[in-house]
Amino acid sequence: MLEVNPEKRTQIEEKVQDLLSRMTLEEKIGQTRQCGPSLVGAFGMSFEEALNMMMDGKLSKAEFDKMIESAEMDLKEDDIRAGRIGSFNGVTGAERIHHIQQIAVEESRLGIPLLIGCDVIHGHRTITPIPLAESGAFEPSLWERTARMSAKEAAADGIKWTFAPMVDVSKDARWGRISEGAGEDVLMNSCYGEAKVRGYQTQDPSAPDAIAACVKHFAAYGGAEGGRDYNRVELSEQRLREDYLPSYEVAVKAGALTVMPAFNTISGVPCSCNSYLLTAILRGEWGFEGMTISDANAIAELVAHGAAADRKDAARLAMNAGMDMDMTSECYIEEMKELIESGAVSMAALDRAVSDVLRVKFELGLFENPYYMDEQDPETAFLKPEYRTIAREAADKSIVLLKNDPFGDRDAAAPVLPLSRDLHLCICGKLAAQRDEMPGTWAVNAKGNDCVSIVDACESQKVNYTFLETASADELSAHAAECDVFVAVIGEPREWSGEASSRSDLKISADQLDMVRRLLDTGKPVVAVLFNGRPIELTFLKENVPAIVEAWHLGVEAGNAVLDILFGDVNPSAKLTASFPYNAGTCPCYYDHPNTGRPGGRAKFTSKYFDAPLEPVYTFGHGLSYTTYEYSDLTAEVCPGNVPGDAAPGIDVQITVKNTGSRAGDEVVLCFFRDPVAERVRPVRKLAGFEKVSLEPGQSKTVRFHITRRQLGYFNSRMNFVVDPGEIDIYAGGSLESCLEASVRI
Repeated sequence: MLEVNPEKRTQIEEKVQDLLSRMTLEEKIGQTRQCGPSLVGAFGMSFEEALNMMMDGKLSKAEFDKMIESAEMDLKEDDIRAGRIGSFNGVTGAERIHHIQQIAVEESRLGIPLLIGCDVIHGHRTITPIPLAESGAFEPSLWERTARMSAKEAAADGIKWTFAPMVDVSKDARWGRISEGAGEDVLMNSCYGEAKVRGYQTQDPSAPDAIAACVKHFAAYGGAEGGRDYNRVELSEQRLREDYLPSYEVAVKAGALTVMPAFNTISGVPCSCNSYLLTAILRGEWGFEGMTISDANAIAELVAHGAAADRKDAARLAMNAGMDMDMTSECYIEEMKELIESGAVSMAALDRAVSDVLRVKFELGLFENPYYMDEQDPETAFLKPEYRTIAREAADKSIVLLKNDPFGDRDAAAPVLPLSRDLHLCICGKLAAQRDEMPGTWAVNAKGNDCVSIVDACESQKVNYTFLETASADELSAHAAECDVFVAVIGEPREWSGEASSRSDLKISADQLDMVRRLLDTGKPVVAVLFNGRPIELTFLKENVPAIVEAWHLGVEAGNAVLDILFGDVNPSAKLTASFPYNAGTCPCYYDHPNTGRPGGRAKFTSKYFDAPLEPVYTFGHGLSYTTYEYSDLTAEVCPGNVPGDAAPGIDVQITVKNTGSRAGDEVVLCFFRDPVAERVRPVRKLAGFEKVSLEPGQSKTVRFHITRRQLGYFNSRMNFVVDPGEIDIYAGGSLESCLEASVRI
């Protein structure tokens, strides 16, 4: 929780109100406007048209990039001088940011600094694993450290605001933006978001190397129907409050200075003009005192939704609902003056929005120090050796070992991995050499040459290897005999996940699978290394390939981290935070589903697909190690609340875990519970806590969890929060499939 000094808060409020009293109507409206730089001089069409042509394949990426490079950037300097811009999004480079900030501070009437925002989602220049990957580390201190590093780099570039963390619970692998969050569980997203807020903002957001966090996308964006981006969300009030809202609430109460409402509708009402979300819940119930900002163009899109008659009506609805700042749609700057003058929007509503914007600027220390890193070369702040060390650690801890079986007639006790460095590896697949693919989605400031590919890592580490881009029949004929192990590097390109990258088919491409078949036909062991931004269909690989390594999109140290795992320099410890479905037709696929009256089973008339397995290929919490663990002595007992803010009785759980293998390892211990009889049907299991422990061979540790009554409760049919007396089932262990079980009465 961000500790706020009451005296400082009072001083800031006095400054906000003093400044507000001296502002003209036009200057007030300007503070609610965020815009991006316009590209001019190179396009015979709008930037959006050119972008769409590239996405549709009518314009190559090389042609598009050439147009971008030759374009000039319109920074709207006259509008800055006139006080008609409060924030910029998408401007990068310390020199350029200093230039526009200097205009705002030294040439505008009131000298109000600009708030510069950027999508620093998983790194600024030192790119770390995508959030879906990094969440698999189950290590909040790591999540906080990578956010801290990102904030330092972004601040060095003049950026004081990131549009992260995304804490959207996503249970559907078809949705491209599942890559940006912590997967399918609300507790995971809550813990991940809280850690990121701490890392970005620190206890003092005004520190020169701190930046404002922006919790997004409020709310339930990950529940989009059919996994289609921007689509409707239909939820009961109970499910909204139990499965989706808590992750936003935790991040807000951790002190996040800003919140971004989502593109989607909830039960027919767009989040961008949803006063129940933005005012009643966010500000009323949770006490949020920061700033809200729309997603890109979302206010104007209220017209397309059918919620607003025109852009003026959209501006009215959004402002009255509690939306403080308009990201790039220009509805506020174009329409708000007339809305105020007509009385359709009150001056009090506008003053509230402007106060929220100014308050964040004061909290960030922008009035005192708008030019961070002014006298330093910001390039020296990027990709420092210590940052690369953190990025490699994060990548190591994000890689999930999905499968590791013995091969052929080898000793059954000797799985394929880890590999000996004496072996000759054949690295196959073009992804193994493509540096540009390593960052993954939403790495807007990434540079391909900053990244280490698998081939780069093999070269620098002097690995005995051969690289085959496609492993064609001819190539294999020439090289198969000299190779001991084939490493098939496959998956999906980075642009196949992220925003606007929903997929109806989760298969690995046919050409990649054909390559794997050719490698299997050699009769030598094959290791599949996956680069992807979402759970994908792995049935063929699971059935045929002896070892599978889920590497995700790992960032700048991707290649080194993959070799760390393959050679056993690092013992894999990550576990999945999103289930891998059998195929797209079985989505949404998630572990904490409720049972039906006819739970899925072998009998025909049960809840399942008759042409697909009942269980996912790999479920939440799955992940293997190069050592083995044994669990024992699970106990659960009712106890008084012993967690701050939780005075009611809860359940104390403890379990002992022992490293029974021959090497040290880090084990993620998971604790779940189930309420088997309730007024509303409860999930078959629900994550209550997790703990990562380090164990030497033969070492044992006892891990303790406290399940609060808040976790045990739910909203009944009358929207009363209740905790039913009765039996509670407790599960704990290393995975869903291997938990020990206990029960306790509350």
